[in-house]
Amino acid sequence: MSTADRSTGTEAAASAVAGACRDAGFVRLVATADGDALAATGVLARALARLDVPFQASVTEPPASSARGTEADVTVSLGSADAAADHTVTADGTPVSETAFLVADELGGAADPVLALAGATAAETGPSATLVEAAEAAGTTRRPGVAVPTADIADGLGHSTLVHAPFSGDPETAKAALADLNLLAEATGDATLDEGAHRRLASMVAIRTVGANDASERAAETVERVLRPVVGGPFETVGGYADVLDAVAREEPGTGVALALGHDARAAALDAWRTHGERAHGAVRSATTGRYDGLFVARGAAADLGVTDPGDVPVGTAARLLRDFRSPEPVALFVTDGRAAGAAADDRDLAATMREAADAVDGRAAGGTRRAQARFETDTAEFIMAFREAL
Repeated sequence: MSTADRSTGTEAAASAVAGACRDAGFVRLVATADGDALAATGVLARALARLDVPFQASVTEPPASSARGTEADVTVSLGSADAAADHTVTADGTPVSETAFLVADELGGAADPVLALAGATAAETGPSATLVEAAEAAGTTRRPGVAVPTADIADGLGHSTLVHAPFSGDPETAKAALADLNLLAEATGDATLDEGAHRRLASMVAIRTVGANDASERAAETVERVLRPVVGGPFETVGGYADVLDAVAREEPGTGVALALGHDARAAALDAWRTHGERAHGAVRSATTGRYDGLFVARGAAADLGVTDPGDVPVGTAARLLRDFRSPEPVALFVTDGRAAGAAADDRDLAATMREAADAVDGRAAGGTRRAQARFETDTAEFIMAFREAL
């Protein structure tokens, strides 16, 4: 596999992890709760299984630590820096799943490029040309249309978190939009869309996303993530696969691990994806918002989404949707009781900002360059003030 577009640091990290895992008697893989890290877990776990190296795989939501009672020769943290891990793979310019693909190559090859591509598609940086080529060699192709995981386009658009449009979170509104194009029968799986229909569908999604009353200028760029999908893998599109991985990692981690390992978890994963999409879009729509210099803040309550536990509010996905489709500022912050997530449109150390804000209120935080999360016990107004000061 060519490494022409990969950094020396990425190659070195991959070699270090591969060497440690090859000689280990037992490996723990601890993934951050996102699609990139979850896909990386699947790529590495399958490589370890081929070598008959015992492993344990789990997903934790930041700022949790990988430290736990299970003994292992090697613990690999995937997605966020963790002092309790022997090796850490973070997405510093290269998706975690791409680095995992390099590790799997060193451990004997036969890594799944489609799973790695789905993970990289879910990452902030996106896949490299090298990984795209590897997936194409494995049979993926690109076509017009939209990136959803299901043959039922209304279902796909209604629950996708790759886009935030008037039909998002509401499959019935998505059906009405498809009916306006005379595509309802085809797009609900009762017939096959031809190339022209795929193009009309993509145009509708782009126009309705960008033309929404509260759409940001950034929406015109970010809507491209859902257009011209790559086809291949266990779901209808690789972009849809990425969306499911990201949602299930946050909503039902155990199901996510099963999916990444290649077990028969498609139906359960899609159910989790639907729940996550409805909650995330509902959180964005029901939130109270405020604009500050460089920061767009949204406050949402669990009760507004019909859930009793604030832990069920998808703060990370809501923050990303705000940043990509609604925020007029470069940083978006979504806050609910005891939890917050931020997303930045530019490269900055958002994790450091979030940690400074969390420290100011005796909370905890973790994250990366563009995305970070925090837990705290103070009220939301105090945390927002701390974040504004840290920013």
